[in-house]
Amino acid sequence: MRFTKMQGAGNDYIYLDCFRTPPPRDLPGLSRAMSNRHFGVGSDGLILICPSEKADARMRMFNADGSEAEMCGNGLRCVGKYIYDHALVRKPSLQIETGRGILKVDLDIKDGNVHQATIDMGEPILEARRIPTTLSGNPPTDVPLSVGDSPYRVTCVSMGNPHCVLFTDEITDSLVLGIGPKIEMNQAFPNRTNVEFVRMSNPNDVTVRVWERGTGETMACGTGACAVAVAGVITGRTKRQIVAHLPGGDLRLNWSEADNHVYLTGPAVEVFSGEWLD
Repeated sequence: MRFTKMQGAGNDYIYLDCFRTPPPRDLPGLSRAMSNRHFGVGSDGLILICPSEKADARMRMFNADGSEAEMCGNGLRCVGKYIYDHALVRKPSLQIETGRGILKVDLDIKDGNVHQATIDMGEPILEARRIPTTLSGNPPTDVPLSVGDSPYRVTCVSMGNPHCVLFTDEITDSLVLGIGPKIEMNQAFPNRTNVEFVRMSNPNDVTVRVWERGTGETMACGTGACAVAVAGVITGRTKRQIVAHLPGGDLRLNWSEADNHVYLTGPAVEVFSGEWLD
């Protein structure tokens, strides 16, 4: 089975071209096996690029633990690059069907290949029941959340998948690796949640580390960066256009006043292709 490894700001996934080859069986098991960084290819998960009756293509995403997720912004940029560079659809603007609905991907093309893309991520979901979370508020904004014996203030947003944003003076391993998984599994989040830890430099510039639902800490998270942009505006901390610095690179966000949509811009890189023999 042929596969391609791609990454967007270090958020790396294995991509299967299901235009040319039917999807394999047991996708959760395959994602767990291929994502393993010691015994597999190594990745944050598995993404299928499939035909669509509604759009130019359909994206399906599985986390490293085999759970299927609704969306991945970094992954979607790479889907757009693959579709264009591998001549599945040769258009500078694509419509991709996702678990969030059909999203527009505008490609930045140089010398015949895509090197970055901008995604119209749509409107953020701010109703607590739709995020979903049992925390109070629409959205829950700087509300208390107890983890063990420690209280934290969090803001919750959905970008088609749930996010819990925590602003802090310092981002430490004890927060990301210790508190992150506990918040992911907290009973306040019936579908679990992604967790973003954010340190502000100024209203236009933030540093972020992400504990991703079903995967653990990743080098970047596109939907997480979008959630940070929304949470920053809602809590009065940031402007609508920000740069988010993540361990894998920088992402540019714009929560537009014109249409209430969040726009995500960042790199898309093909790393290598290979054949999975198992």
